[in-house]
Amino acid sequence: MAACLRFTRRVWKSFLENKGHDSKCFPNLKIERAVPGTVQASLKLEQYNLNRTQTVHGGLILSLTDTLGSLAVSTRGHFMTGVSTDIGTSFVKPAGTVGDTLSAKAVVVAMGRTLAYTRVEFSNAKGDLVAYDHTKFVGKALEHENNVKFSSDGERVTEGQDIIDEPEP
Repeated sequence: MAACLRFTRRVWKSFLENKGHDSKCFPNLKIERAVPGTVQASLKLEQYNLNRTQTVHGGLILSLTDTLGSLAVSTRGHFMTGVSTDIGTSFVKPAGTVGDTLSAKAVVVAMGRTLAYTRVEFSNAKGDLVAYDHTKFVGKALEHENNVKFSSDGERVTEGQDIIDEPEP
């Protein structure tokens, strides 16, 4: 497994271990792929992910936008990933219902010393774009002791500690 994917899954595992919002709303989120600047994930939709019209709740998309924006930042080697400063999501069409898989791709569009601009796109089981957008404050996250640097392809850690033997969350 590539170092970037391993690291990103480790960051996701730390979210789950916190036993906060992420672990309650989408504990079955799967990190499928991670390369520097991009993370792809999927979520099998459960009844608790839906609104009263039996489609994905908009709040789930916004929460995932926040979390996946963080995980996109983590693909740059940052263990601490900042806090959201602006989350605006455009909902294009229904995202799915129970049993469907919601797919997402989060990309770091730009990252400065204090802000990271990410774009998170969601697609339904048919592959249709259903929602997108995001911004994070990362100022204090850039100097965390668990940060690492990856090779350009994300296969190796070039600076910092690479932890290899952790089970996938």
